Amino acid sequence: MPDRREFIRNLLLGSVGAFAVICNCQYASSQTRRKNSNTPLVEIPQRWWKPLPNNRLQCFICPLNCVLSDGQVCGCNTRLNVNGRLMTMAYGNPCIISLDPIEKLPLHHFLPGSQTMSIATAGCNLRCLYCQNWQQSQVRPDQLRNYNLPPAEAVKKAKEHGIRVIAYTYTEPVVFWEYAMDISERAKSEGLKNVVATALFMNREPVREWCKVTDAFAVALKGFDDEFYRKVVGAPLKPVLDAIVTVKSEGVWLELVTLIVPTLNDNMKQIREMCLWVRRNLGAQVPLHFGRFVPEYKLRNLPRTPIQTLEQCRDIALDVGLQFVYLFNVAPHDANHTYCPKCKTAVIRRLGFKLTSNDLQRGICPKCKTRIPGIWQL
Repeated sequence: MPDRREFIRNLLLGSVGAFAVICNCQYASSQTRRKNSNTPLVEIPQRWWKPLPNNRLQCFICPLNCVLSDGQVCGCNTRLNVNGRLMTMAYGNPCIISLDPIEKLPLHHFLPGSQTMSIATAGCNLRCLYCQNWQQSQVRPDQLRNYNLPPAEAVKKAKEHGIRVIAYTYTEPVVFWEYAMDISERAKSEGLKNVVATALFMNREPVREWCKVTDAFAVALKGFDDEFYRKVVGAPLKPVLDAIVTVKSEGVWLELVTLIVPTLNDNMKQIREMCLWVRRNLGAQVPLHFGRFVPEYKLRNLPRTPIQTLEQCRDIALDVGLQFVYLFNVAPHDANHTYCPKCKTAVIRRLGFKLTSNDLQRGICPKCKTRIPGIWQL
């Protein structure tokens, strides 16, 4: 596998600066430029938006369903109305490109030990008060220094460096969906895998389309209380639950992660309700990760999540019948490992994001021969 620093240096050599590519692709039918800006504007074909009178339009990618007058920008900070046409500022210009272990998303049942080429643009359609990447997610693409990486080049660079998985992560891939879709379609056609780390505040029909080119989702289910979602995340809860069920119904590999924020979403009754919802609606075999909160952005006044609290969450999840429950942002810890639900053997061991051993034999426990759900081979 390539060295991370060497990979980034080679990948980005000469890529900083103005976007200078025209793509013949499904989601980018034409492009123009904003005055006095190097940020691209790529037109979005009329599919998940509709025109309204007086040069207004409405976007339907996410449940914000933004209605925009000419010149207005969507709540995601990436889409805008230009003369009655919906354009995106987040195409081919990522602000983050990184080489990461797949466990960082987190995905523990999808090609363990793989490295991903991780891509993110500026923007987000949520306003999480504790966002870990707020410097990128809470601004527009034209407010950052970005890289030039059109879809074809992204796939080419991944293949050149022996990387088989492209990840859309760090900020919120919903806001650069058109860009992610075009990379994903090309990557899929060339034998690469696509994985997405997302809060999945998205309408169900675009989710279904995303599922056609995505191999795994790591979805942040940030809590199980609508008031918490509205006050701390900036959106209602129900559309997220609907979107998660949609992913599961489409047969795409799914894992969930919940960051436990002290005093805000650490009510154990709600944790139990959430785990019961997961079991009833998604099944006992969907992996669930409880993450440790680190004070950031607008919640720096809160402490880190006590490890005991995370362990209590995990105990509840196991008690209601979930079979694969992990602790995230805590290492070393026994809950970093994957255990066979039948014989309790640790079949995959990890130290945080690092894979230390994998004893599965084509997804089967070597001791009791129980099949462990997941995607274990390319």
